[in-house]
Amino acid sequence: MNVVTAAKAAQLVNSGDTVAICGVVSLLSTEAVLAALEARFGTDGTPRDLTVISPCRTGWSAAGATTGLEHLAGKGMVRRLIASSHNVRDTPKLIGAAMVNDIQTYVLPMGVMFRWMRECAARSPGLLTRVGMETYFDPASPQAGDIRAHPDAELLNLVRRVDLAGEECLFVRSMEIDVAIVRGSVADEDGNISLEDEPIDGGVRHMALAAHTCGGRVIAVVKRRVGRGAIPPRQVEIPGIWVDAVVVDDSAIQTQIGYEPAFTNARQRAPNPLPMPLDHQKIILRRAAMELAEGDVVNLGVGIGSQLPAIAAEEGFLDSLTFSVEHGALGGVPAMGVPGQTGAFGAHFSPQAIMDSADLLDFYHGGGLDATLLGFAQIDGSGSVNVARFNGAIRGPGGFVDITFRTRKLLLCGTLTSGSLAVAIEADAAGVPRLRIEHEGRHKKLLLAIEQINLHGPTAFARGAHMRVITERCVFALDEHGLVLIEVAPGIDIDTQIRPHVGFALRVAPDCRAMDARLFKAEPMQFSLCPRSLINAGNHRPKDA
Repeated sequence: MNVVTAAKAAQLVNSGDTVAICGVVSLLSTEAVLAALEARFGTDGTPRDLTVISPCRTGWSAAGATTGLEHLAGKGMVRRLIASSHNVRDTPKLIGAAMVNDIQTYVLPMGVMFRWMRECAARSPGLLTRVGMETYFDPASPQAGDIRAHPDAELLNLVRRVDLAGEECLFVRSMEIDVAIVRGSVADEDGNISLEDEPIDGGVRHMALAAHTCGGRVIAVVKRRVGRGAIPPRQVEIPGIWVDAVVVDDSAIQTQIGYEPAFTNARQRAPNPLPMPLDHQKIILRRAAMELAEGDVVNLGVGIGSQLPAIAAEEGFLDSLTFSVEHGALGGVPAMGVPGQTGAFGAHFSPQAIMDSADLLDFYHGGGLDATLLGFAQIDGSGSVNVARFNGAIRGPGGFVDITFRTRKLLLCGTLTSGSLAVAIEADAAGVPRLRIEHEGRHKKLLLAIEQINLHGPTAFARGAHMRVITERCVFALDEHGLVLIEVAPGIDIDTQIRPHVGFALRVAPDCRAMDARLFKAEPMQFSLCPRSLINAGNHRPKDA
């Protein structure tokens, strides 16, 4: 095993290299090497003109400290950045450079990136996929947007639509990887790497293999060393024969909020989420839960969707669902929905399994998910959704495009308007609960036109997706004509409190009904999930459009 300092490892990166870097916010952080690269660039101006590939952004807010990809924000250090998501709060200099095109920034779906890295590792021509067709990722649908973060950026010949034996799909061209900077927990004397203390795997194996097969260098950051043979073969994530340098960083973190053994089942702890206060979020999540069935495998997105376990615990069906977050953990309770654990998005308490990210995304792409709860920024009348680019911000879709591709139940959760929205729940003279809008939000979210398409509504409907847009005051369904209003909260008037806040012609279903009154009461709803036996398991996967 070639154990080196972080500064020595940074010397393995040359100007002009294509560098794959692992990490999901603070999980799988390779801080020691990234900080050493920043220091080297500050000293001698190298390496520069890097192409950086980061399937999911690494870096987090840490009281003004530089973390993650922000270490690479020096002018001229990065020429090109390919990632699935960004956050201006966590990487302000990097995103600032992208906004003025100092860094040519490309935003690809996260799951596609993980699977594409596997093709780079095999040195195949590239990845063939139908994921993302008719979205911003599809160059044949220019009205949907663009993978470039800036319109003046160089247009890479990276993605194109092709016809394969009469079937249209997208082709993502493989690239040669010069360096992979990856994270492990432990390295043995032969350089074998284990992820035994990490909550996710983040695709590190395929990044390392891609660099190795392309004749590049693999740098692994670990927390500790062990003797030869101390890592069981089944626990070796990256074989030592692929690894060129190991950096031992005893300060390396599991997550930004500290070490939690339950994230890897080193200690069993499945917290029972506390009941939520009765507010607009609880109303939305309760209504979303009514769409679920016993045994459903449910993806929970960052934000409001992550709070679903609190509803499930209060109503007594927590053990009837299998939760998944797209970074690899399956089962248990996602940390994002537990108070005090929001900095560990992607980790689960007491997971049943921690899968390779590419394998989990294969499961998603193939239709293995039954349902997903996701937020939204903008939705148009056709049911197309934007979560990635709005109000001038570059966020990227993360795993949104992948999650929604073949999932049968698409539950889009959010308020009808945003920006200082305030609601109250009160009872009428007969004791029936009613929703009252105390202060309307400043921004409409249901618009005539959206800035980018990350889910194409007509294609989703053609595949047979069961889509609901669930807000605090109303519910929309997706049919062959687009969105249609199907439920309204008690106390809400369609013409004065819904129609003015919808940017397209509002269609109201003939059988539009009141939302369940139990949604607006403080006590548990006491409803049961639909029995799995009532679902035709042989036909519940969406077909291809």
